Amino acid sequence: MTGTPVTAPPGRMTRLADGVHAFVQPDGGWCLNNAGLITDGVHSVLVDTAATRERALHLRREALRLAPAPPRLLIATHFHGDHTFGNCVFPEATVVAHQRARDDILAFGLHLTGLWPDVCWGDLDVVPPHLTYRDEATVHAGGIQVRLLHFGPAHTTGDTAVWLPEQRVLFTGDLVMSGVTPFCPMGSVSGSLAALDALRALDPRVVVPGHGPVGGPELFDVNEEYLQRLRRLAAQGLAVGATPLQTARRAGPGPFADLLDAERLVPNLHRAYAEERGAAAGVPLDIPALFAEMTRYHGGLPACRA
Repeated sequence: MTGTPVTAPPGRMTRLADGVHAFVQPDGGWCLNNAGLITDGVHSVLVDTAATRERALHLRREALRLAPAPPRLLIATHFHGDHTFGNCVFPEATVVAHQRARDDILAFGLHLTGLWPDVCWGDLDVVPPHLTYRDEATVHAGGIQVRLLHFGPAHTTGDTAVWLPEQRVLFTGDLVMSGVTPFCPMGSVSGSLAALDALRALDPRVVVPGHGPVGGPELFDVNEEYLQRLRRLAAQGLAVGATPLQTARRAGPGPFADLLDAERLVPNLHRAYAEERGAAAGVPLDIPALFAEMTRYHGGLPACRA
């Protein structure tokens, strides 16, 4: 693609409950993720950061507007750079994540920056988690209980959902999208569906997705319907000997045409095909090749407005 990239407006904090805020970056497309701040007025916990140094510094200013000191804990919901590159502007914080997220942050480094070389990423340092957990953990922002939940391969193999049981607020990371196409080639279709069941069972009042507007439990339904369609398309494609790309071109986004980043259908179908053939959840796929195929399907590099 040619031309000057168009940068999206900065994110802003939205109050969800006493001491609980969502940092939402519209429109939620590629690399425009959400984050969160949990504070009792003295202590604070940050959920995720942002893709570029400038955006992460803006998040830091927003956090300091609501809390008297920088967060001492920073939860990374998964390894993707849009959620973790900004870790470096919070040097006071202990970064917490699932063990596999740490492994992937170290393995992938700043790889994401090479996919969109025209984005002004800024001066970034990779900051991996200092503290990891395996199945479940609990931290506290003063008197606010913050539970960290892992459900197995879903969006990635090292996802964390952040659950505030007293406030019934759920930060899902990219396990859930809002108005944005789900993305699971680095995780699992079946695992994503199982994670949605587990998240729904928590009975949240407010759901903060990884990308897109804050909503409620209705967000689970749209994501589930999309993933179930992936399964059906993969089964149908394999039955007639069609490749994932051929199936994507034949089927198109269908009832999900209004979701941003519809081109994700291609890599998502590769994951669905692999599982339909019996591959275990989370088995690595050739992600650079899938991104290249997705770009061909899209007719050019997908827009990243970070």
